[in-house]
Amino acid sequence: MTAGTAIVLLTRDLRVHDHPALATTCAAFDRVVPLYVLDPQLAGLSANRMRFLHQSLAELRAELRERGGDLVVRHGDPVAETVRLAGEVGATAVALSADVSRYARRRERRLRAECDRHRLHLRLFPGLTVVEPGALHPGGGDHYRVFSPYHRAWAALRWREELAAPRRVTLPDGLDVGRLPEPPAGDSPEAAPGGERVARQRLTDWLPELDGYGDRHDDMAGDGTSRLSPYLRFGCLSPLAVANRAGDRSGPFVRQICWRDFYYQVTAAFPEISEQPYRRGATERWRYDDDALAAWTEGRTGLPIVDAGMRQMRAQGWMHNRARLITAGYLTKHLGQDWRPGVGVFFRWLLDGDVANNSGNWQWVAGTGNDTKPYRGFNPVRQAERYDPDGAYVRRWVPELAEVRGKAVHQPWRLPDQLRRTVDYPPPLSVPDTDPAWLR
Repeated sequence: MTAGTAIVLLTRDLRVHDHPALATTCAAFDRVVPLYVLDPQLAGLSANRMRFLHQSLAELRAELRERGGDLVVRHGDPVAETVRLAGEVGATAVALSADVSRYARRRERRLRAECDRHRLHLRLFPGLTVVEPGALHPGGGDHYRVFSPYHRAWAALRWREELAAPRRVTLPDGLDVGRLPEPPAGDSPEAAPGGERVARQRLTDWLPELDGYGDRHDDMAGDGTSRLSPYLRFGCLSPLAVANRAGDRSGPFVRQICWRDFYYQVTAAFPEISEQPYRRGATERWRYDDDALAAWTEGRTGLPIVDAGMRQMRAQGWMHNRARLITAGYLTKHLGQDWRPGVGVFFRWLLDGDVANNSGNWQWVAGTGNDTKPYRGFNPVRQAERYDPDGAYVRRWVPELAEVRGKAVHQPWRLPDQLRRTVDYPPPLSVPDTDPAWLR
């Protein structure tokens, strides 16, 4: 161990277990300052994620205090606050988990420049993905553009070893750790709470369901998914630890973790993923209808499966993955609307909203991203009848249709006239020059 002090700048790695930056720094230095800087530039993006973040920070502080340390909290620009704190405590090094978004990479570049100027050693660590975004390259390319070959290479790679949580974290004497504000209210009343302990317990409770994941994960009413994505997004769980506990690298659940890594390596190579079409030559001829966009956002399109998904997102800060595909496909392929406002709506509400996966999946659905069949469409009625066959998911989230039994709930415009007049639910949105078969 080196006699000295180092700072671990925390970002989206809010845990103590399998945390390479924290574990390695605690092993190398006798005093370590775990630092989180509340950046005002990020404060207004999502009330739901802000609540989840503050809950996660409070739990991380408790975990660190159990190990003799604490979470040091500052407000302002992360680079300036890190360098300022390094000067206060006499730190000689800064550790940071590498990230891929344009904002994160700009922060990293600025931090490196300031560390060089102040003679601080900056070291980047893995930990936000199972496999580092730059670790795999196809022949003749800088990154994988198609998922299947990436998955094969990813599954065959030797992964890094998991790291135990540090047994002890020692702060410099006399350090003001700062106050962590109370969690804000958030927008979604049923949103899951944040934090590593909650995440680890959720994983433990869900793992017995793993064997049936392949059969049940698309059952929208049964909700057989793990719901771990918000905890992975904030780093309350190590994605490597989750994949290791799940086991089978080719299984359907670990395959979803691989999709997450896939979009991180795409974003590392194409940081404009939230603003520009990824696919070369993608045609973008979008309609712009503010009223239709508002109806979609608020869950009042008149298409029950779409409205159910959007209302679930607003209530829980989370949406079933099949509903995400259906709602995004409806906006882009039926309403013909630009995918970028959809990215923004999801990013506001979703606890797991991040740049790589939110934007990557939206581009896949819109036909501008990594889909090898970019012109495929989603028939929302057929999807509803397949994945919500008795309508239980729709009836939960669209109570106006609670008395409509069976799969008839998916097409209320076809109900007998007398019953239809008793239902307070709008007709489907009309789209000029479009009359899809499933609306006839």
